[in-house]
Amino acid sequence: MRNIKLTLSYDGTEYSGFQRQAFGRTIQGTIELALKRLLNEEVNLIGCSRTDAKVHAKEYIANFITESSIPEDRFCYAINTKLPDDIVICKSEEVSLNFHSRYGCRGKTYIYTILNAEMPRPIFRNYHYYHKNKLDVSLMESAAGFFIGEKDFSAFKSAGSAAKSNVRDVKELKVYKAGDYIKVQVTANGFLYNMVRIICGTLVLAGEKKISPEYIKTIIRDKDRKMAGMVLPPQGLCLDKVYY
Repeated sequence: MRNIKLTLSYDGTEYSGFQRQAFGRTIQGTIELALKRLLNEEVNLIGCSRTDAKVHAKEYIANFITESSIPEDRFCYAINTKLPDDIVICKSEEVSLNFHSRYGCRGKTYIYTILNAEMPRPIFRNYHYYHKNKLDVSLMESAAGFFIGEKDFSAFKSAGSAAKSNVRDVKELKVYKAGDYIKVQVTANGFLYNMVRIICGTLVLAGEKKISPEYIKTIIRDKDRKMAGMVLPPQGLCLDKVYY
């Protein structure tokens, strides 16, 4: 048996997230079908994260067990011939049988993109959240600092989370301007269901001056989902980096 680690990138626009589902097209299901066609084996692809519908990934790690004798560095080329253009295997390598892309993951970086301009931009609508009202980035930056550290993020998860603990360690949270775009970059040892999108929705409240940056401390303390911001739309979110 061989354990093959894949580094991939995908545009999640047309998918119902990574995880295989009974209904709906998924990243996992699409790659597993490609592997079955290539290897003539039933393959279980293990992913590092359950990205939601329409969420993208610049870097995503997955692995699978196989009996195939294809050279480790050639798997990526072979699999890509069976995949649609919106999924690309960037690298393939053989790793220890003990490697598990999900359980071995030490952390991830996500980037959320907000277009803050007078008019929307239809060409890029699948890769950002459009917010017309002017946002104060300095206030958003100040608010971001209150998320740093190991905290209970109960107020920043959607219903349906199966997490045993709501404590996560946010290592870094940056807010910065790039022209008309506002980028929110967050790195943590793990994330709750919709955590990044709710954090970003709360930062938007701070940018609109609807809450003060210091109010973040109260939201975290009270663990009340109703006090935090909305879940921003998925298309603005991209998994940027995975750490092992």
